[in-house]
Amino acid sequence: MSRAAGKSNLPQGGTKKPRGAAKSSRTDAVVATKGRIANKVATKSRARTDKPAPRGKTSAATNASRSAAGRKVHCFGSHLSIAGGMHHAIEAALALNLDTVQVFVKNQRQWKATPFRSDDLQRWHALRATPGFCPPTAHATYLINLASGDDALRERSRIAFAEELERCDTLEIPYLVIHPGAALDAPAEEAIERVASSLNQIFAERPALRTMPLLEATAGQGSTLGRTMEQLAAIIEGVRESRRVGVCIDTCHVFAAGYDIRDQREYEKMIATADRLFGVERIRCWHLNDSRGALGSRVDRHEHIGKGQIGPAGFANVLRDKRFVNTPMILETPKETAPDGRDWDTVNVEVLRGLE
Repeated sequence: MSRAAGKSNLPQGGTKKPRGAAKSSRTDAVVATKGRIANKVATKSRARTDKPAPRGKTSAATNASRSAAGRKVHCFGSHLSIAGGMHHAIEAALALNLDTVQVFVKNQRQWKATPFRSDDLQRWHALRATPGFCPPTAHATYLINLASGDDALRERSRIAFAEELERCDTLEIPYLVIHPGAALDAPAEEAIERVASSLNQIFAERPALRTMPLLEATAGQGSTLGRTMEQLAAIIEGVRESRRVGVCIDTCHVFAAGYDIRDQREYEKMIATADRLFGVERIRCWHLNDSRGALGSRVDRHEHIGKGQIGPAGFANVLRDKRFVNTPMILETPKETAPDGRDWDTVNVEVLRGLE
């Protein structure tokens, strides 16, 4: 999701340890480097081997319903508005013939969260159970910065993010996507450590949380974290219960960060790097957005599918990768009316389905 200049465009490697190292030596290394995520001794160890919690599978009934409707196995959705009630987002998704939806779980411009109305929750859950509809995804609000060096802002962010995770649990949303945060004037290593520490505190205080935070790969504008797979892996490495953390890949972001997903070999190289560092099974969601910015520009500007610098080839590489069957594929493209009078979400999904 785009966060250029703090505004949304949506509706409102380390060194491996020696193979023969004794367990006590590994323990001593962890103790000696506690709180120092920048130390690369442990990188690629726990982040890669502490596998994430099992993926929430799309039900057999859902797959059968989608097959009967002539659809393939990808869960295409879009980030849609919750104005007037959470359930309106699912209603809009169904009207657009989408397979799923992404939402904010509160007003994204405010810290305070209004309690859910009981009638809204009832309608949400009834619509969520629509045959053929895949589990929704949520995106954290942009005010949150778990990497901030400002103690007060980071604490406020931590509390807000924990509350959003709890709201996702209430809505039975399995994944909450979050931008890792911005280091601002601090070294990236220190900011990475703060993000991991915040997640550690949230998990320790709320052991029963079911919703999995997904760290989103970013374009690397300014001081934002998450531009490389190595940075995402470093955050995961610092989380004690790392099996509770996943990853979201945004096509616009990784392209702007320098990963040329248009080329199949370069796409495979990116995925292989992710698999080596933290495991491809952690990738639980894709944001499918074309890019107005050039390769490696670090410019986070989303464009309609096939209308930007990525073009059809990059999306075909993702959609033909069988490792991501049934993974949520979410559009975050501009909300406009296409020249033919249709909603651009309908047009973009039509293009994507043609690339499967």
